Amino acid sequence: MTLDRRLIAEGFGTCWLVLGGCGAAIFAGDKIGFEGVSLAFGLTVMTMAYAVGHISGCHLNPAVTVGLVAAKKFDAKDAPLYIAAQVAGALAGALLIFAILKLGVDDFSVDQTNGFAANGVGAPAAKGHPAFLNVGGAFLVEMLLTFFFLFVILGSTHERAPAGFAPIAIGLCLTLIHLISIPLTNTSVNPARSTSQALFAGGDYLKELLLFWLAPVVGGALAGLVYPTIAEKK
Repeated sequence: MTLDRRLIAEGFGTCWLVLGGCGAAIFAGDKIGFEGVSLAFGLTVMTMAYAVGHISGCHLNPAVTVGLVAAKKFDAKDAPLYIAAQVAGALAGALLIFAILKLGVDDFSVDQTNGFAANGVGAPAAKGHPAFLNVGGAFLVEMLLTFFFLFVILGSTHERAPAGFAPIAIGLCLTLIHLISIPLTNTSVNPARSTSQALFAGGDYLKELLLFWLAPVVGGALAGLVYPTIAEKK
């Protein structure tokens, strides 16, 4: 598959992840709860894995791309373009959410959305959320959960894994990750998704964005280094 088509697939898939996952949180979070939002994120990845996995690999996440490079499962020279496509797709998804609300709600402002599903740390009263972790805990949980996410991705797509089931395992893993950490950081494990929402939410969310790049990328890279040492045949 040509690189341009793979990049389009990555952008389209990441747009769907943001529209489906963050859209569920913004449009229906008060009705479906964080359990429903968790499922929405898992379903976006599972459905898009079946739709574009055979085209681009369906990374949809800079941390996944970095982890696959570390595991020697993806060409490093294509990684910057993949990451750019993911960020662009995420921004398109956030823009679609904004446009729906702007066109459909009188006198709409982002302030009405309790952070536009952005990720955050500390100062829970300022975020309107009861349990956001401070920086150290937020970094650790985001790094650990991204590590396990990449571990599941590498394992379920391994040549010796049962064929055809990887999207289900990956989608359910992302659902579980959100069930764990929505109350803690609003769950990133994906720098593209964090960037798109922070740009609309502004304020402290933008100031804290670096954490939601560093922690997932570190976790993804570590999983990419660790998993092959366990999975390789002796």
